[in-house]
Amino acid sequence: MAYLLGIDIGTSGTKTVLFDLKGNSLASALSEYPLYQPKALWAEQNPEDWWNAVVATVREVIRKSGAKPEDIKGVGLSGQMHGLVLLDENNAVLRPSIIWCDQRTAKECEEITSKIGAKKLIEITANPALTGFTASKVMWVRNNEPEIYEKARHILLPKDYIRYMLTGEFATEVSDASGMQFMNIAKRSWSKEVLDKLGIDISMLAKLHESVEISGHVTKAASELTGLKAGTPVAGGAGDQAAGAVGNGIVRPGVVSSTIGSSGVVFAYTDKVTIDPLGRVHTFCHAVPDTWHIMGVTQGAGLSLKWFRDNFCQAEKETAAQMGIDPYELLNQEAGFSSPGCEGLIYLPYLMGERTPHLDPDARGVFFGLSARHTRRDMLRAVMEGVSYSLLDCMEIIRGMGIPVNEVRASGGGGRSILWRQMLSDMFETGVMTVNSSEGPALGVALLAGVGTGIYKDVPEACSESIKTVSIQNPDNNNSKTYRKYYKIYKDLYTSVKAQYKALSTLG
Repeated sequence: MAYLLGIDIGTSGTKTVLFDLKGNSLASALSEYPLYQPKALWAEQNPEDWWNAVVATVREVIRKSGAKPEDIKGVGLSGQMHGLVLLDENNAVLRPSIIWCDQRTAKECEEITSKIGAKKLIEITANPALTGFTASKVMWVRNNEPEIYEKARHILLPKDYIRYMLTGEFATEVSDASGMQFMNIAKRSWSKEVLDKLGIDISMLAKLHESVEISGHVTKAASELTGLKAGTPVAGGAGDQAAGAVGNGIVRPGVVSSTIGSSGVVFAYTDKVTIDPLGRVHTFCHAVPDTWHIMGVTQGAGLSLKWFRDNFCQAEKETAAQMGIDPYELLNQEAGFSSPGCEGLIYLPYLMGERTPHLDPDARGVFFGLSARHTRRDMLRAVMEGVSYSLLDCMEIIRGMGIPVNEVRASGGGGRSILWRQMLSDMFETGVMTVNSSEGPALGVALLAGVGTGIYKDVPEACSESIKTVSIQNPDNNNSKTYRKYYKIYKDLYTSVKAQYKALSTLG
């Protein structure tokens, strides 16, 4: 037998999955770890926690599946994007990783824009300077922790730190590296102009690969820890969004994904560089060689529902534990008892600032229209609808750029919710599908490893071998009419409170 291994280093935990060559999941394991917030809107994690989780989950998957290590023909790596890992001359971690949802770098974004120019920055990197991106995090460390920056010799992304631990190689690939803001996106290479103007030594950056390329092989030391065979090929892999897109078959025009994880993403394939001049959506290199993707990002998608669950749904958590089910199953049932539009209750999901379409790190969450007749279940549904409105913001921009949207595929934890998929279908006014695998990112990078090792001819062939649609939810016209009315109010709310967001941010 031959197998492929996908490792997804996420925000809440690392998930490792073993697949056969038809994309069937044979065994999986999840290991969680904490997120630290030393200050408001800061977000950090310890890279050592990621590595420990990888070691534990790989060993568990091999044990559970009974697979022989020599039958695992390739490993693919997926990971949360934009995180900053700094290593010193001895390759030791210098500080906790500043991760994707951290919002501390507004001043550094202004500095980057000033040094490069707003128009030129979008021309080269396809995006404006954003607090979530790695470049502004590097600048923040240099400005605020110079003693640490002086010791830094390597700048890595989260999954690429795991690659180093597995293979000893300092390498990355184009889809994840696109979110660092150090790349020329059209040329799929590091931008000397950007690096020179920011004063970043290119030697600190990892070697850049296409996502299907083999970037290294498992070392003896990593083999002893994980149980993988020494010499097992490790592919370039992909950032979590591109990886999830491959795992959903978003590898041809007209097929778009809508993902609800901690963040929310609307992701569209394109075979040419297409850039929003306002920078409201991201244009990155896709994991499919010589193609690109466009994505709009909602910072606080599943994170909003998790926040609500953890703070207001203790009874559901306890009941779910007694029943042996996921507490989100109970939350979905409760939200389903509230009517579409929640009788005028609207939620803005800006718990961690917002990217698309506002690019505002000062934005905050809001419940608007709350009245005495509203119940907790209305607030719960409003959270889900607010996230869906934000994803509709993303979809509207992508459609406005001339990108065809013929089919939407749902993924992520939120994509497993029938209720949430129906909301998306009603708001997008198109069918929303699911596919046979729920292991999006892990499957995506396993397939990339399969291409890199010659098992599949190319990424589209790998996807056609493994991915089939299994369900579709079509829009309810009455719900769509309701949501159209409330969406107009939703869009106006941000403009109405934008100045107050800024004023609030000055108060600490």
